Amino acid sequence: MAMASKLLRAVILGPPGSGKGTVCQRIAQNFGLQHLSSGHFLRENIKANTEIGDMAKQYIGKGLLVPDHVITRLMMSELENRRDQHWLLDGFPRTLVQAEALDRICDLDLVITLNIPFETLKDRLSRRWIHPPSGRVYNLDFNPPHVHGVDDITGEPLVQQEDDKPEAVAARLRQYKDVAKPVIELYKSRGVLHQFSGTETNKIWPYVYTLFSNKIAPIQSKEAY
Repeated sequence: MAMASKLLRAVILGPPGSGKGTVCQRIAQNFGLQHLSSGHFLRENIKANTEIGDMAKQYIGKGLLVPDHVITRLMMSELENRRDQHWLLDGFPRTLVQAEALDRICDLDLVITLNIPFETLKDRLSRRWIHPPSGRVYNLDFNPPHVHGVDDITGEPLVQQEDDKPEAVAARLRQYKDVAKPVIELYKSRGVLHQFSGTETNKIWPYVYTLFSNKIAPIQSKEAY
């Protein structure tokens, strides 16, 4: 029972445009981990007009980052409901305060961070179009919409976010680095941090797959196809 009874607790860190969403999907599909995205839960709570959703909405409406205490409360209640599942956190913890809150409820097994060159991120983000109501993201290079400028599922228009425009990208990446640095240092000092560098998600993926395979059995072996 030793291996099976241990639930895997993993976190993925990476700047906007790092391919984090794609890597999360692949980890979830291959290893059966629940992909827990703070952005997804925020949207769900805002849509459902929950107390946390309403608090978050006030900040977002003013163009401010949702503060630590709101995000932490949101994520703690989500994690509370998933005590008996393997999970992968995405978008949380983003700050040291959030990381310390997470520490109080669990020990992480794996933290992966994606290091992607600035030029690559800038190019990727400028090719990124979003369907705001669902949070669906399209990239004109890797996963373009079937019809240019239109969401595949609803047929509604796609938009390019202001902060995906080149001059905003530089500021976002600087901000990400400042905030993420102490979080990365914390996990490095614990010996749970694994860094992956490169410009292509498909080249990074085999290394991520191997890392997870050492901790948890894949749902289906490669031969299953």
